[in-house]
Amino acid sequence: MSELGEEFTPGDQATSPEPASSFRPDAEFRSDLAFPVFSDEMLHRIASYGREEIVPKDTCLYTYGDRDTDMFVVLTGEIESRLLVRGGGFKVFRSLRPGEFSGELNLLNTQRTVAEARTASTSRLLRISRMNLRTLMRHEGDVTNIIVSACIWRRIGMIDDPSTGVVLRGFQDDPDLLCLRRFLVHNYYPHRVEELPTNEEFEHSTARTKMPEVVLLNGHVLVRPAICDLADHLGITEIPEPHTIYDVAVVGAGPAGLATAVYAASEGLSTIVVEGNAPGGQAGTSSKIENYLGFPTGLSGAQLASRGHLQALKFGVRFAISREVISVEQVDGFHRLMLAGGAAVCARSVVIASGARYRKLDIKNQQEFENRGLYYAATAMESLLCREREIIVVGGGNSAGQASVFLSSIAGHVHHIIRSSSLKSTMSQYLISRIERSPQITVYPNTEIERLEGEAALDFVTWRDRKTAEITRKPISAVFVMIGAEPNSGWLYGTVKLDAKGFVLTGGRLGFEATPYATSVPGIYAVGDARAESVKRVASAVGEGSVVVSNIHRYLAQRRRDSPG
Repeated sequence: MSELGEEFTPGDQATSPEPASSFRPDAEFRSDLAFPVFSDEMLHRIASYGREEIVPKDTCLYTYGDRDTDMFVVLTGEIESRLLVRGGGFKVFRSLRPGEFSGELNLLNTQRTVAEARTASTSRLLRISRMNLRTLMRHEGDVTNIIVSACIWRRIGMIDDPSTGVVLRGFQDDPDLLCLRRFLVHNYYPHRVEELPTNEEFEHSTARTKMPEVVLLNGHVLVRPAICDLADHLGITEIPEPHTIYDVAVVGAGPAGLATAVYAASEGLSTIVVEGNAPGGQAGTSSKIENYLGFPTGLSGAQLASRGHLQALKFGVRFAISREVISVEQVDGFHRLMLAGGAAVCARSVVIASGARYRKLDIKNQQEFENRGLYYAATAMESLLCREREIIVVGGGNSAGQASVFLSSIAGHVHHIIRSSSLKSTMSQYLISRIERSPQITVYPNTEIERLEGEAALDFVTWRDRKTAEITRKPISAVFVMIGAEPNSGWLYGTVKLDAKGFVLTGGRLGFEATPYATSVPGIYAVGDARAESVKRVASAVGEGSVVVSNIHRYLAQRRRDSPG
């Protein structure tokens, strides 16, 4: 998996820093990397993938909201890359001159573009169609790396521009605002957050019932939009091609699903990933992963997710974002995945990588405080809510340990609650050592949370020592719950065999073939956290995703032999 850290170094620009391969909020925009100039030798090679055109001045090549736009390389003349700004009109983001090319992140997917391209003078351009661009990216590795890196840096610059992007407006303690913001962040979409003052007047006003709202660039306002509706309005939704039969359909874009997609596509299999929210899965919410091979200083789950996602895009993987899979069935020898909203995906093989859902506290009113003080992720976004405050982390696994260590540098104090007598059997020793040495963290073994209290948000938490029966009640406004997960397999009932807990049974006498990842249905495999008896680790999920591709190759080859027509 070392390529996660290497694939985005463009050509010989080995000094390309970390943000080129992940969307970090603290990334300093690098214009030199965002707008590289192709060498004459590269232009000579690229020419065979496109056709030259003479384009008059002030011609719109594509505009905000278009999909599947072509890439234009400037040979002579000039193209203006322009951003639609709030209040109307466009502003020039960058003037592209000879040797430079148009496009940004939309070149790598089928989402709507967030920019416009227009000729600033009569120009001689090399137009490369989307189909030919995919061919170029398979054959010209050095050129591909330049394109991918530039696309990422350009989107970083667009996200940083304060004059563009949608506006999220609402109250800081509103869980719906947090969900919308998280969705846009994980999908790298330009936006701004406008937090309204929380006071007595607003608390009981009708305005609060209409929040959060999303103000689009055309001035249209979406009131309390569902994630799928917001994705549709912004063009983040990628509609699967209805008549395409893919070699592999991957359900879920966590580490296992992304690894499957990268290895399948890089080995020539047409691949689509269906993801209900945004790439990353549970690992994408981890504050820092320090024991992942090849990253001695660690990396966040979001960085790992964005790298895997972008790497998959580089190899031509298609993504269907913000659409849940409702069911899967066999039709005419193929697997047909029905998606929420009525669309369908057909594939010769399916990989179940749908992961798991967070397990929740066994407290009757816990649902009232979800995203109002009760959280299942500890990223930079959630950390803003607990600066210099006392908080609680619940759980004995590595994700809980990582959260405690991360939050201890931000919160006033971390109360770490576990049901067991110690952390030794469930947590890595390096995390245990850091927790034990930190004066900002107190561990409470044999302890359970008994009560959550608050009106608009969480205000107090009560917990009990199960050995001594001692009761503690403290003013706590944030509890991070990391007590495991349940399989996200509801869409599979009646299709493949599941165990009593809902995990997918694979291998042995249960699988359709003698491999660890084969389910009871021919052509359907399972990897990662959704699979019974899998090791619930990021590294093992990535490993399973990469290994299962060899099984898919063998299955597809056998299928071709059995059906030569």
